[in-house]
Amino acid sequence: MSQPSVTAEELATQPADWRAAAALAAGSLADLPQPGERVAVVGCGTSWFMAQAYASLREAGGHGETDAFAASEFPYGRHYDRVLAISRSGTTTEVLDLLRRTGAPTTAITADPAQPVAAVADRVVDLGFADERSVVQTRFATSVLALLRAHLELAGALPGGVRAVAAAAGDAQGAVAAEVPAELAACEQFAFLGTGWTVGLAQEAALKMREASLSWTEAYPAMEYRHGPISIAAPGRAVWVFGELPDGLAAQVAAAGALLVSDSGAAGIDPLADLVRVQRLALAIAAARGLDPDRPRNLTRSVVLG
Repeated sequence: MSQPSVTAEELATQPADWRAAAALAAGSLADLPQPGERVAVVGCGTSWFMAQAYASLREAGGHGETDAFAASEFPYGRHYDRVLAISRSGTTTEVLDLLRRTGAPTTAITADPAQPVAAVADRVVDLGFADERSVVQTRFATSVLALLRAHLELAGALPGGVRAVAAAAGDAQGAVAAEVPAELAACEQFAFLGTGWTVGLAQEAALKMREASLSWTEAYPAMEYRHGPISIAAPGRAVWVFGELPDGLAAQVAAAGALLVSDSGAAGIDPLADLVRVQRLALAIAAARGLDPDRPRNLTRSVVLG
């Protein structure tokens, strides 16, 4: 029997990691965005998608205007009270350049405070317990969002309907142990959809499937899926919705013959735990295709530009 990949081993620690992140939030209150601040949250790849999710949660919770940007696309002409940067490695070129250039107060969340990000950020939140050897990120990114959700939770600023981190971690425990449905593993294409803060989760789900299994994946806001992308829905393809299912979408997907997955939101598991299910599906498809998720094609653990 083959040994599980490093990616799979790290994926499985997420429930405990989220609980640790929630505990860390209480000691990081001054380092993270304060109520009323105008905040930009930045990152690259997976970190950018977590930034999108947090920005939506923070605004919906009434804590202040919050924008999310890919670090390479940051609008330097805008004023922000704080820039929050997310970088697992602490070495990502675009993030370091941004932190050096912006005149706003800065906070970095990283898994390795010994790296250059700590020298260029004003404040650092250390998530070293969620660091990863794997290239395909799982636990660091979700632990960042757990930390930020817990921070909003402590301030009473979680939007209505969004569960506490403890509940999300419980759902993730079940997601780690659940069987991967064979019908899903056999699909040739995946469209991931979200609304509000779960749009970022949909983007991350699509990225994980591409990175680990080289699958054909796309991601959209749920209502936008109807404006053209639904044309690719067909038998043997899946439409996975994070959070609430818009009225009428299920009937449209069924009419196209695609497989609908809609298990998260008010009546199901936490959407962040639903992302863990996608991570596990990506690894299952990779294994079926003879791919090594610890060595994804064309990727490295950190992007450092020459």
